[in-house]
Amino acid sequence: MSTPAPGPSLPQDIQADLSAVDGIAAVPTMLNVICQTTGMGFAAVARVTEDRWIACSVRDDIAFGLKPGDELQIATTFCDQIRRSAAPVIIDHVAEDPAFQQHAIPKLYGFESYISVPITLPDGSFFGTLCAIDRKPAQVNRPNILGMFRMFADLIGFHLDAHRRLAAGEALQRSEAFVKGVLTASPDCVKVLSTEGHVEFMNARGLELNQIDSVQDILGQEYAALWPEEERAKLRDAVRRAKAGEASRIEGFAPTSKGEPRWWEVSFAPFLPEEGGPLKLVGISRDVTERYHAERAQRAAAQALQDLNESLEKQVAARTAELRLSRDILESSATPICAFDTAYRLIAFNRAHSDEFHRIFAHRVQIGEVFYDLFPPDQAPIMRGFMARALDGESFTVTQEFGDPDLAKPCWEVSYSPLRDEKGAIIGAFHYAKDISERLRAEAELANTQEALRQSQKMEAVGQLTGGVAHDFNNLLTIIRSSVDFLRRPELPEERKRRYLDAVSDTVDRAAKLTGQLLAFARRQALKPEVFEVGERLRSVSEMVDTVTGARIRLVVETPGEPCFVKADLSQFETALINMAVNARDAMAGEGTLTLRLVRESKLPQIRGHAGTHTAFAAVSLSDTGTGIRPDQLGRIFEPFFTTKEVGKGTGLGLSQVFGFAKQSGGDVDVETQLGHGTTFTLYLPEITVEADDRTLGAAPAEISSPIGAGQSVLVVEDNLEVGRFATQILEDLGYRTTWAVNAEDALEKLGPNGNGFDVVFSDVVMPGMGGIALAKRLRERLPGLPVLLASGYSHVLAQDGTEGFELLHKPYSAEQLGRILRQLTANRPPASVPPRPAG
Repeated sequence: MSTPAPGPSLPQDIQADLSAVDGIAAVPTMLNVICQTTGMGFAAVARVTEDRWIACSVRDDIAFGLKPGDELQIATTFCDQIRRSAAPVIIDHVAEDPAFQQHAIPKLYGFESYISVPITLPDGSFFGTLCAIDRKPAQVNRPNILGMFRMFADLIGFHLDAHRRLAAGEALQRSEAFVKGVLTASPDCVKVLSTEGHVEFMNARGLELNQIDSVQDILGQEYAALWPEEERAKLRDAVRRAKAGEASRIEGFAPTSKGEPRWWEVSFAPFLPEEGGPLKLVGISRDVTERYHAERAQRAAAQALQDLNESLEKQVAARTAELRLSRDILESSATPICAFDTAYRLIAFNRAHSDEFHRIFAHRVQIGEVFYDLFPPDQAPIMRGFMARALDGESFTVTQEFGDPDLAKPCWEVSYSPLRDEKGAIIGAFHYAKDISERLRAEAELANTQEALRQSQKMEAVGQLTGGVAHDFNNLLTIIRSSVDFLRRPELPEERKRRYLDAVSDTVDRAAKLTGQLLAFARRQALKPEVFEVGERLRSVSEMVDTVTGARIRLVVETPGEPCFVKADLSQFETALINMAVNARDAMAGEGTLTLRLVRESKLPQIRGHAGTHTAFAAVSLSDTGTGIRPDQLGRIFEPFFTTKEVGKGTGLGLSQVFGFAKQSGGDVDVETQLGHGTTFTLYLPEITVEADDRTLGAAPAEISSPIGAGQSVLVVEDNLEVGRFATQILEDLGYRTTWAVNAEDALEKLGPNGNGFDVVFSDVVMPGMGGIALAKRLRERLPGLPVLLASGYSHVLAQDGTEGFELLHKPYSAEQLGRILRQLTANRPPASVPPRPAG
């Protein structure tokens, strides 16, 4: 090697930088590790400016003749290129590297292998290079070697930044704590381990990537033990090598604490704190999940291509850039595949591809055709965009629909990947298609099956209710029948008459509530999360639970004094409670105590191997005094169709509905049992915060005190003769003028184009032909100022779509309820001066 060129006297700032590098105790260790790992005889840290290369720290085992403070002419190094590009230069063997075999710099210094990476400070400014060279070839162009150099360069940059800040008078600590603080800003997972591999520090980004709630959850634990068992051996080996002074790198699979799959690239290196103390290990984990999937897809595509053609011709004509595929192997594939050049022209395809084009587009493809021109005009630009991405070097997979726009289009999963020559230049791309229409149809069928299963689970709960509901209805009808019999007696005193009338009214209310609850369970609808107060719903549904369990089971409900809000599907929540109550009833053979308990701000525990959380959950538990569950059955109780009941007494769908509802709502369900002492099922749902003002939203406006009308004209629309006759009689007794229409079409004719003097429309929802909802929407468009009141006992239309913003009166209704709502609707509307046409 030539004698180093003497440079001008060093400026004060560069002298300070050299002194700063000299003050980093770990630099000699890093250079030793580099030489031991790569087998190269020279390693150095250099300060590089626009015109200078100055050695800061050197390990020279092959007598290159450089020592700290020596300079080289910047033009005789690769460092100016590295400074401008911020990219490393790596040469395994100069004589075999086309880019460097004729380069002047290797010849000048007589080296065959070389690696150099930039050293940048945390603010992004360039400092210099970390390099290694040798007179013989070396295997340095490997990810683990480059990762080690980059990690050492980052640590040197952090230390240099600390020295500069100290020189400027800032009170930063040159310590392990400072290094941890700087590494906190890393976009990767950075951790500090003891030499035994136990976690002493992890930055915030690492906690986020691993979905760990707090660093306290992992401090002191062995890092390898946080990985799956099959990955731990190579983690421990990497830690052992780092402890011995060797930078190490591994790749492996480790899910996050919440179970999400992740693939990682992990590097370890020794680190000696400047202030003394024991040796530490610095580990950097990079999430390479996307790269893993991309490489896996690329390998799968490459394997598919290899199956189609086991020998691509090794020589690619430089002038034409054509690919010659083995036609015999290609033709044997039943999967469409083709290749195109950089001008988008087809250079190869198999018979399956030609057949599919003929089937879909009635076109036989030919070599030389522009590929995207084979598609319909609305699809060609999209195809060209995909092809351009592949020619830019991107490998990816998309889902596309091909075919005649007027016909059903088959759906394809299409993979694109670049086609390269022996030197790595892109000369075209592959297009690999897979028909996934059947798979998508199967997925749609599965979704329909799951919906049917959910409905069957709901109907099982309804079936469990049937016996209790029938018993309760017979009791209610007995009260009504007896009261009516007494009311027919002319000699009945007024006081007793009022008592029997009150009994009939109260009993009708109870029957309506029971019917409404049963219909809410039975209706078919998609999951519809809503915010509700759990304690209130528990107290409300306890009446139905009491119906299910029977008179010999004592029901106890325990709720906290403060409200507890969750967001979930209310119907599914109530169904889950009924299903658990049915199980408890059967476990107690119809006799015992069932306790419903709500606990606020509970923590979700670890359940069936899943990690718990520290966020607030509402815990709803049902405890029975029954026989308990055998240990050999406990692991299967949430499986669909698994039941311990006798044939005909259970379908095994109840607890699977509870499990599915809990998971879909972001929670879980746990079970504790003891043979002979009962079982407790606990349903965990995420608790949410609801502002106090939000709890009053939607509150009903103040009701008008009197139900008596003032001569307003009401159009009654009711297809049932008895109900229509009764409704008009009630309204006339309340002081309204009425006209009766027997269906929606009749009502539209009576209203005419301008309302015909009617003040309000009172319509049933379910009618032959046009229903009440459709009528109300038609009137909102034609006569927006005309109020509409709807009445319904139950409607699948209402269950699916709601009331569309119209007032709704639930059947059975009282005369007073009807009168008050009509008064509210017509309060600001004077009675019509023009009488309506007589009913015709």
